[in-house]
Amino acid sequence: MPTWTALTTLTGKAQADALGAALEHLTPEPTGIGVFEVEDESGLWEVGAYFTDRPDETALLLLTTAMGAKPFTVSELPETDWVAHVKRELAPVEAGRFFVYGSHDADKVPPGKHPLLIEAAMAFGTGHHGTTLGCLKALDRLVDAGVTADRVADIGCGTAVLAMGAAALWPADIIASDIDAQAVDVARANLVANGMEGRVSLAEAAGFDHPDLAGPFDLIFANILKGPLIALAPDLSARLAPQGYAILSGILNEQADDVAAHYVRNGNDLTHREEIGEWTTLTLRRKP
Repeated sequence: MPTWTALTTLTGKAQADALGAALEHLTPEPTGIGVFEVEDESGLWEVGAYFTDRPDETALLLLTTAMGAKPFTVSELPETDWVAHVKRELAPVEAGRFFVYGSHDADKVPPGKHPLLIEAAMAFGTGHHGTTLGCLKALDRLVDAGVTADRVADIGCGTAVLAMGAAALWPADIIASDIDAQAVDVARANLVANGMEGRVSLAEAAGFDHPDLAGPFDLIFANILKGPLIALAPDLSARLAPQGYAILSGILNEQADDVAAHYVRNGNDLTHREEIGEWTTLTLRRKP
């Protein structure tokens, strides 16, 4: 059965939500609708819909005209075995001593690596995205330099792959938090799948707004976006132990200098930066 997609962008969450709601009343009806913020600080939102029958392009044009959006781009997708496709595309990822894999690749875990099982359906935080890979590589470098941590926080944890990476290394007190309740549920499932239940505590929280995130921490991960990272700079820095480390990502390459400057102004030294594709990962150390 063919699948049709219709995609557009526009400015503003309210307008994007309104357009998404309006799509529900089309004939033929879409089988799925998504409204997402474009993660490039542009302020744009993407609105998309899936159809099993070719959508009414005139009706779509009327909606975009009314909402001030660009005209929808309508495409027919070829029939695809998506399970096989995802498994093929999401090959295992090696990041130093870490090996991130899906259960379909369980037989490929090499000896001497720390295996981290993240299913392919959880695409962000599998290690394939340049931000997650950059954070794991930064953690690997710290261990090579002899760094150890007794208390670790993973802010905006997503799949909790970074918290699990720390748990694989040290018998540390580790907390992983996310503003999204569903992400916390995913993190909990991943801890169970990796045999790490009880090794990492979980919290639903915005930033450090939770009593268990008071610190001080020897290591803080924050793989989010430029705006939240800058907003968190004073709080995150204050919760780092003297000479503690922060690993930050979710930063486009052209944004890295700005983010680093905010953390330097808050009492940290930039010790390393790495670009992977269009994304930069920063490693900072709290001044004594």
